[in-house]
Amino acid sequence: MFADAAYAGDKLAAALVRLGKWTIEIVQCLEATGGFQLLKRRWGIERTLAWLNHNRRLAKDCEASVESAVAWLLIASINLLTRRLARA
Repeated sequence: MFADAAYAGDKLAAALVRLGKWTIEIVQCLEATGGFQLLKRRWGIERTLAWLNHNRRLAKDCEASVESAVAWLLIASINLLTRRLARA
């Protein structure tokens, strides 16, 4: 799993140990660069979230249960995949 530098503490690592066998890699900027720096892993995650947020239901957190939120996330992913396959 990849995470932003904001999640570099022990709290996330302890939570992941309870959930199963996970490894986490913190993606950080290089201090030597003063301006904008493109981070490959972060770009992929942010782009995926942007694609999923095109679905109005996922734009706001209005679900009553985690199961419902996961179901709508799967529906949005299937919708995105089928649109891409139809274009190909």
